[in-house]
Amino acid sequence: MISITKLIQKAETELSSIFGEIDAQVKENLKKVLTAFREHRLGAHHFASVSGYGHNDQGRETLDQVFAQVMGAEAALVRVQIVSGTHAIACALFGLLRPGDELLAVMGAPYDTLEEVIGKRGNNQGSLRDYQIQYREIDLTEQGSLNWDGLAKAIKPQTRMVLIQRSCGYTWRESLSVAEIGQIVAVVKQQNPETICFVDNCYGEFVDAIEPTAVGVDLMAGSLIKNPGGTIVTAGGYLAGKAELVAAAACRLTAPGIGIHGGATFDQNRLLFQGLFLAPQMVGEAMKGSHLISYVCAELGYEVNPLPLVKRRDLIQGVKLGSKAKLKAFCRGIQSNSPVGSYLEPIPAPMPGYESELVMAGGTFIDGSTSELSADGPLREPYIAFCQGGTHWTHVAIALEAAIAEIHD
Repeated sequence: MISITKLIQKAETELSSIFGEIDAQVKENLKKVLTAFREHRLGAHHFASVSGYGHNDQGRETLDQVFAQVMGAEAALVRVQIVSGTHAIACALFGLLRPGDELLAVMGAPYDTLEEVIGKRGNNQGSLRDYQIQYREIDLTEQGSLNWDGLAKAIKPQTRMVLIQRSCGYTWRESLSVAEIGQIVAVVKQQNPETICFVDNCYGEFVDAIEPTAVGVDLMAGSLIKNPGGTIVTAGGYLAGKAELVAAAACRLTAPGIGIHGGATFDQNRLLFQGLFLAPQMVGEAMKGSHLISYVCAELGYEVNPLPLVKRRDLIQGVKLGSKAKLKAFCRGIQSNSPVGSYLEPIPAPMPGYESELVMAGGTFIDGSTSELSADGPLREPYIAFCQGGTHWTHVAIALEAAIAEIHD
C-alpha cells in the first residue's frame, strides 16, 4: 500500500493544473477588491473609529460601500455586532417577513442553527413560528438534488421569501453553483416577481468569479469569520443586496430610526478592510486544500463530496468516515496540527443551535473561524467529517496526513 506521504505527494502533482486555475481566479477577485478600494479612495484615515453610538463613522460607511461594490450589490451592511452568519440571516428574516407571510426553503431542510430561528425545533420563543410566519420546504430528490419540478409550482400568494442555502451544510448534497442559483431565481420570479430571493452565502464568497447578486438574488448574508474576513477579522457578519432590503434588515439589527447609521466598530476598521483584501487569497488556499482532501480520501476508498477534480462551489469538503471512532480520530489528527491548542483532544459535546452533539477540531487564532482550518461533524450516522478552510494548502496537507494516520491507527 502506498504511504500516506507519497499519496499526498501524488495528489499535489495531479492537482497542479487545478491549483493554477484557482490562482488565476484569485487574481481576478483581488482585482475587484483593489478597484473598489481605489474608487472609494481608501486611506489610513478610514481606519479610525468612533465610540458610543457609532454615528458618522467614515470608515464603517466606506466599508459598506466597498463591500457592496465587491459583492455586486446596491448596498451592504458590514457589522461586528452581527455575531454569526445565522444572526445575519435572522436579521433578514425578521426584518422582511410579517405575520401571515411564508418562508420557503428550496433546498430541503436548512442548516441546523436555523431550525430554532424558524421554529422547527425548540420552544419556538421568538421564532418565526412565534410571530405567525409560515414555513415550508421543498424536499430534495432521492438523488439529493433540487426538485425543479416542485419548485416550478411552489410559489404561493403568501410566499414572501425563498431561502436558498448555497452550501451543503451538514448534508450529503452538492452545494449550489452561482449559475444554479440564477436558475432558481428565474423560476421563482416567473411565478411571482415580488417574491424575495434570499441566499445564505456562507462558505461561498470568492469561490466563483461572481456572487449571487449578479444573477438576480435580492439579498444575501454571511459571516466575517468565514470567507470574506480573510481569516483575520475577529467577529461580524454582513448583508448585501437591494438597498431597501438591506435597510429593512438593518432595522432588526439595531432599531427602526437607527438602521444602518449606528454601530461602533471598536477600532476594527483596519482589520475589516485588510480581511477583505486578504479574502480572495485565503479562499483560494482553502479551495486547494479541499481538492487535496477529496483526492487523498477518495484514493483511500472513502466517499467524498465534492468528488476529486470537480470545480468547487464552496469551501466545504465532506468525507464519509462511517463510524464514530473514525470521525473522532480524524478530528483529533486535524487538532494535533492546529497552530492553537494542538495539545487538546476534541471531545463531542452539545453546541447551542445544533440538534446533535458535535465533535470539532479548530485550533484557530479566531475562535470559531472555520476559514482558518477546521474539521467537524455531528455525531450521527453516517459520521461525516466536514472540513473547511485553510490559510495555506500546505497546512492542510500536513494536518491531513496526521488525520489519515489517526483513522488508520
